[in-house]
Amino acid sequence: MTAAALLGAATDRLAAAGIDTARLDAELLLAHVLDVKRMDLYLAFDQPVAEGDRARYRELVRRRAKERWPVAYLTGVREFWSMPFRVSPDVLIPRPETELLVKVALDLKPARVLEIGVGSGCISGALARELPSVEIVASDVSPAALALARQNLQALGVVDRVTLIEAKNLDQVAGSFDLVVSNPPYVQSGELAGLQPELHHEPRLALDGGPDGLDVIRQLCAEAPARLSRPGAIAIEVGAGQAPAVAELLRATGAAEVESFQDLAGIPRVVLGRYAESV
Repeated sequence: MTAAALLGAATDRLAAAGIDTARLDAELLLAHVLDVKRMDLYLAFDQPVAEGDRARYRELVRRRAKERWPVAYLTGVREFWSMPFRVSPDVLIPRPETELLVKVALDLKPARVLEIGVGSGCISGALARELPSVEIVASDVSPAALALARQNLQALGVVDRVTLIEAKNLDQVAGSFDLVVSNPPYVQSGELAGLQPELHHEPRLALDGGPDGLDVIRQLCAEAPARLSRPGAIAIEVGAGQAPAVAELLRATGAAEVESFQDLAGIPRVVLGRYAESV
């Protein structure tokens, strides 16, 4: 069976399962199995695919269609900031809207950064690659996430400038920082059951923000200002409709200026609070 025939059958199966990105997903999975770039598939449409590779591919397509596993978990990698990051069900899959958080952080040109909830390491990795002199401390409550982040930071060649620590609160983090950055859990607990099937494979700890989605953000806003050098800033990714509430939380904890930034869908996605010389 040729690559073209496999892709056609896989696309049909994924589309029948209600997956909007059926063709793209089929191509990404076959490129993964054949260990080629996706665009290289077009040069090999008429080439036969070995039986072992066909079997592996069909199993991945089955898991995508029937169990709704995200493609990133099936391939073990997701691109972020034009760089590949290894992912697993231990970490949230990096998303394009989080690149806005990186952009906001880069515009501040910080020298010392604290990331809360490092996950796969995509934010700290992008900041370290773009800012050669930056020093970063990145925390997470999950040992498995920290281990994966370390692998990604090593692959990027920046692990020497990122200190990874297991911590549940900022009392366990030493030092002061120009910027605290975080993509915290912000989904309302009551909305988790109704999320798209793929999200049920992602770690609940990285999604569940409590009854109003702001439990972790509320704690972050309360604790982070004390860890800032002055002047300093806090940048937080938020959910749709949460920006005004988060802005008020930052103002209540001493932010002199608060600004929101919209993602490509026009949703206020990042809230930035700037703190003056003293509280």
